[in-house]
Amino acid sequence: MIRIEAAGAEALLLVLAEQPDALLPLRIASLAQRIRQQLGPRLVDLVPGWTSLLLHYDLSRSDPVQLAAELGPLLQAWQQARQAVSVPTLHALPIWYAGEDLQAVAQACDLGVAQVIELHSAREYRVGAIGFAPGFAYLGELDARLVLPRRASPRTRVPAGSLAIAEGQTAIYPQASPGGWHLLGRCPVRLFDPQGQPPCPLQVGDRVRFVPIDRAAFLEAGGHP
Repeated sequence: MIRIEAAGAEALLLVLAEQPDALLPLRIASLAQRIRQQLGPRLVDLVPGWTSLLLHYDLSRSDPVQLAAELGPLLQAWQQARQAVSVPTLHALPIWYAGEDLQAVAQACDLGVAQVIELHSAREYRVGAIGFAPGFAYLGELDARLVLPRRASPRTRVPAGSLAIAEGQTAIYPQASPGGWHLLGRCPVRLFDPQGQPPCPLQVGDRVRFVPIDRAAFLEAGGHP
């Protein structure tokens, strides 16, 4: 059942499902577009999640009661619609599997390093949400044999392009930043460019595959060791 919940003084959380499914990120993206069209300048931002949509609004132009009343029919129509969604883009991202935590992950999962690389790169992932940092795409779901909790001690600086895993997800850090995920490798592809159109090539609902490469190919593609 869809729920509309207050999320602070100027935000509403739209809880759209209890569990994610393959098409839900695309449907949430479609819903976000409809809401943008309907609310116009009253809307400050929309933040998609795996099963939710966070709506930030301008309190000087609207209020939560009015917004909930407007959103009700739109959400009902969205829930009932079974319209076709656009085919998501498939991104093949090269990865040099030489991360600082690769050996430790293998040991923690009772696997060999080659097995970790094989399991991680054999799966196709879907972008469920973008957040934490500009262009940081949460990709799921990770093979159950690679699921680990976050590091007990987060790093103060993770290099840009670092491929990492935590719990049931994997991601690439688009910029250098603090982080507590386990580092498996490096990607030479720039995943956030504020001057790009769009700035982030990975969009909610897109599919991602990782292609193992060696150090020479990583450097040739523009990666920085």
